[in-house]
Amino acid sequence: MSTTNTPAEVSDDLLSVYLRQLKTLRMALKKRTGSHELAEDALQETWLRLARIQSRPVEVRDRQAFILRVAGNIAIDLLRKEQRHTSRCISEDAVLEAVVDGSPSPETVAIDRDQLRQLVLALAELPPKPRAALLLNRCDGLSHAQIAGRLKVSESMVARYLAQSLRHCRDHFRNMA
Repeated sequence: MSTTNTPAEVSDDLLSVYLRQLKTLRMALKKRTGSHELAEDALQETWLRLARIQSRPVEVRDRQAFILRVAGNIAIDLLRKEQRHTSRCISEDAVLEAVVDGSPSPETVAIDRDQLRQLVLALAELPPKPRAALLLNRCDGLSHAQIAGRLKVSESMVARYLAQSLRHCRDHFRNMA
């Protein structure tokens, strides 16, 4: 009595072992790929590959291990293919960022210009030294001591000028609203 299986018997055995261990195989592939879809694709490809084996003689000692190896190799190939595809794809966010115009909208420009006009009006209403103190501090970044030296006043007077100027600008913008 011969113990050598014909190719059709090997195929039938492989396919029946595949069907018996389908649930376990599905869980193993899902864990390996991290994706239900890739696991299902690997299962389908494994079935097709096992079905093709019937056309050529193959000696398989451990059918479960053989099926697991075939399915695992297919899953790895699919995962690599997916990763290559993903690395070449551009995300929607990247496309939107590339298309987005960094310049402000016409509405924003109009609002900013209006606020700038109002600031100029508020500054024009200030006496010369408080206005100069505010501009030197906020625009030129000078310290109280440097402003005091330029305006020939004390540092405490510079602090009062700045407080007066800021209060005046705040009130000016509050009255606008």
